[in-house]
Amino acid sequence: MGNTDSKLKFRKAVIQLTTKTQPVEATDDAFWDQFWADTATTVQDVFALVPAAEIRAVREESPSNLATLCYKAVEKLVQGAESGCPSEREKQVVLNCTRILTRILPYIFEDQDWRGFFWSTVPGAGRAGADEEDDGARPLAESLLLAIADLLFCPDFTVHSHRRGGPDSAEDMQSLDSCEYIWEAGVGFAQSPPLNYIHDLNRTELLRLLLTCFSEAMYLPPASDGNVLNPWVTFFCSTENRHTLPLFTSLLNVVCAYDPVGYGIPYNHLLFSDYREQLVEQAVQILIVTLEHESGHAHRAPSPTSMDEQDCAGPHNLFVNYLSRIHREEDYDFVLKGLARLLSNPLTQTYLPNSTKKIQFHQELLVLFWKLCDFNKKFLFFVLKSSDVLDILVPILYYLNDARADQSRVGLMHIGVFILLLLSGERNFGVRLNKPYSLHVPMDIPVFTGTHADLLIVVFHKIITSGHQRLQPLFDCLLTIVVNVSPYLKSLSMVAANKLLHLLEAFSTGWFLFSAAQNHHLVFFLLEAFNNIIQYQFDGNCNLVYAIIRKRSVFHQLANLPTDSASIQKALQRKKKSPDTISRTNSQEMVSMEGSRPAVPAEPGTLKASLVAMPGIDKLTEKSQVSEDGTMVAVPQTDSPGSPEHGPVAGRLQHDHSRSNSCPVQVLSWKSKLPLQTIMRLLQVLVPQVEKICIDKGLTDESEILKFLQHGTLVGLLPVPHPILIRKYQANAGTAVWFRTYMWGVVYLRNVDPPIWYDTDVRLFEIQRM
Repeated sequence: MGNTDSKLKFRKAVIQLTTKTQPVEATDDAFWDQFWADTATTVQDVFALVPAAEIRAVREESPSNLATLCYKAVEKLVQGAESGCPSEREKQVVLNCTRILTRILPYIFEDQDWRGFFWSTVPGAGRAGADEEDDGARPLAESLLLAIADLLFCPDFTVHSHRRGGPDSAEDMQSLDSCEYIWEAGVGFAQSPPLNYIHDLNRTELLRLLLTCFSEAMYLPPASDGNVLNPWVTFFCSTENRHTLPLFTSLLNVVCAYDPVGYGIPYNHLLFSDYREQLVEQAVQILIVTLEHESGHAHRAPSPTSMDEQDCAGPHNLFVNYLSRIHREEDYDFVLKGLARLLSNPLTQTYLPNSTKKIQFHQELLVLFWKLCDFNKKFLFFVLKSSDVLDILVPILYYLNDARADQSRVGLMHIGVFILLLLSGERNFGVRLNKPYSLHVPMDIPVFTGTHADLLIVVFHKIITSGHQRLQPLFDCLLTIVVNVSPYLKSLSMVAANKLLHLLEAFSTGWFLFSAAQNHHLVFFLLEAFNNIIQYQFDGNCNLVYAIIRKRSVFHQLANLPTDSASIQKALQRKKKSPDTISRTNSQEMVSMEGSRPAVPAEPGTLKASLVAMPGIDKLTEKSQVSEDGTMVAVPQTDSPGSPEHGPVAGRLQHDHSRSNSCPVQVLSWKSKLPLQTIMRLLQVLVPQVEKICIDKGLTDESEILKFLQHGTLVGLLPVPHPILIRKYQANAGTAVWFRTYMWGVVYLRNVDPPIWYDTDVRLFEIQRM
């Protein structure tokens, strides 16, 4: 009964607030205490009992009352942070104020006139009961953020108390060393404190409020230069907050140490609620939104020398600083193994249906992995040093394959491809792909026997031939990844070799080549990949060589591509008759893996957040040449229309003459640059030999031909090997804007209970219903 009673009381207080036309004095404690003193409402109750329309009405009609409510709630949090919440009643007050502020803040942010409110100082509102003048002038936002930080290390509320003794020995919050209270063992901390679900719940509530504070970013339109500093994040991650190090460490360790399978007991997640999972979700979301680039020195990690060295060029985000300076191998190992375990969680097949918990926060984990690699280059090299990188690769390929038909998950497709593009810029990634693939992750792809490189090619082929239209801008990226790894691939399986040839066949049809100005780039990428394999890995790649010989007509057609207007128009007319996107014919679709489900479109009604356009591949990458000693040398950008770096990524399959590639001069210009010499020479040498064997021995069996190709050699017969060109990912303003938009879209859509931002006027992206 008590709970219903307190809900009624709370609702009454809300109604009083919305109906009062006169300002209520801040000193009227009897009135304000109704909101937090004697109520036991959950956060879901607060969202239900404080409707959006009423918050907006108070904001418009009695703004001073909304201001006082915010100020009084912050004041209560500050008092709780100073006293350490020794009594149950004080803990309840802090939680109630936390929930109320979580509910109200989005409505403060959506109104431009209110946005500065938390950054103003409240007259006469010093720290409760303190006389120090300097603290008296703190903006409300700073007081709130510092109080949240203190409360996250409050003994017996959010952390275990270290004190022995009676109730009088409450720990002094001001002298408490929060580094001794880190939440979980891992980076920089060895002890694992005992699990306490009450502490987990309280931390989760405070982190939810913190995330809501940071979400002001959602209410500003995307800035074109990407240099928007979030004042809430900037202050919270500065030296003003004495808990930055233990909090950063706690968040990272809680995420990376989490094991959703629990103690290996089937169905244990159905028996008791996993409070740790809610905490891990909030923790990873706080991490990805606080690890933001600073204007002026985006993508330059702070110097790893001394802790207190300030970057003279501007504010200094300590979370970024700490992340960039993690350097112990065992810390890298802990983080990588933790992320790989969590990313692989949805892939774990069990014999008992639904017997293990499936986590839902893989998009946030991918953003966190991206930021780790971006801010800490030594971590990136550690990842690539061993085959552990494959434990990240396989889940990413699983997500890409699974999401390919679902337009609401186009952002997930992008982040997965960006991570692979980043990794493919390093030689070690290509080398690691040669490891045999023996896992049995059920994926809706043809069964094959081969390496991780085969898996990558088969999945990419599936995305290109059976993904939805909005994935077309990613084709450049997918093929760039294939080109980057191609010089290191020791032996492709027959399945993967046929998939690459099928892509070449699809992309080199006349109508496709002429129907958009960028389309020939895809052919250039594939030819470059074939050349790399033939020149640098011929010995082990008889399957690919055989597939090239079988499909030799495709290369002859490319060499003889017509460049006169009449033929070009004829090819384009042919396209009108068969509006099939990319031909799926001739791609021997085999049986999919056992236990796999086909990729499906989004359910009708699914919400998705819009994304900004992605820069073209020429902006996303810079070319490096691999010199003989293996080091990379940057290649100056040229704008030759033949090279596959020219202009933004266009829609590839729209039939649009104004933007098409149907001008004979253009076609002639890039046709003359098609890198066909190596393949033509290979065909010239090998085709007569293969034909002679077939005639002499009456062979129709391909295994004999493969055996011949395996032992053949082209030494001295091919053109001089070209230098290996790698296109390395490079960050820029366009990608920074894309990441911010994507990340906040994920945070918005993942916080549905309670729905913190639902139906508020966000400006960074649009929420669309499928």
